[in-house]
Amino acid sequence: MIKLPLNGINEVLTMLNKLNWQRINFKNSSGLNLVGLLHTPGTAQGPVVVVCHGFVGSKEGGGMALLMGEELGQRGFNVLLFDFSGIGESEGLFEQITLSDQIDDLKCAVDWCIAAGLGPVYTTGRSFGGTTALCHAASDSRVEGVCTWAAPARLKVLFNSYAEQQVEANKEGEIYKSKKFFDDRDVFDIPAMAGLIAPRPLLIIHGEKDEVVNPADAQLIYASSGEPKELVYIPKADHRFIGHHKIVWDTFFAWLDSIHKE
Repeated sequence: MIKLPLNGINEVLTMLNKLNWQRINFKNSSGLNLVGLLHTPGTAQGPVVVVCHGFVGSKEGGGMALLMGEELGQRGFNVLLFDFSGIGESEGLFEQITLSDQIDDLKCAVDWCIAAGLGPVYTTGRSFGGTTALCHAASDSRVEGVCTWAAPARLKVLFNSYAEQQVEANKEGEIYKSKKFFDDRDVFDIPAMAGLIAPRPLLIIHGEKDEVVNPADAQLIYASSGEPKELVYIPKADHRFIGHHKIVWDTFFAWLDSIHKE
């Protein structure tokens, strides 16, 4: 496993630029330019894992997503990391994004992979990125399998709490996300959409000690999903899986190996 340099993400990128990573650009349906990092370990074809970062994350995942990509590359998978619109290097305003927008961003990322000759396509996402992956796969049969990490199923519960925290933190009562975000959120029944993924495989990973998304959300998604499906709770793990990334990676890698047949 590659060790993360102590000086930060720029050093990670400098190092990994020498290891079959390339920067790519593609547009979403609104014409915004999205930026990604593509890892092609020795070939420009073959299976690809598209990774969706969390609500306030970025494609690099603090370096951990890059390191996971290297591990996947050693297993024969291409990897696409990208910033959702309004985040990181991609165009757009964070305060204007919605779940629908992120689903479209992911669809356009899959479009890019297919056009580049990559496939089959597997998607994975952490937290809100996992919810995005679920909703996208519900209507895009090109995705062959989905894995979520700490994905919320009850968006109203999660983001109502988030909004209350923002009001408390801001003396003027300004909520960070727009009304458009909350109106769009209420359109989605996440467990029902997860039920549309079968017969494609679904892996749900959640920390037993998740302090942000209630671990019961994972059970809601699992109960509504069809076979084949698997739910794995990681003992003592929090929302970010701090100190538990290896077991999460190993669980994810084993699942990929089991569903991807050469």
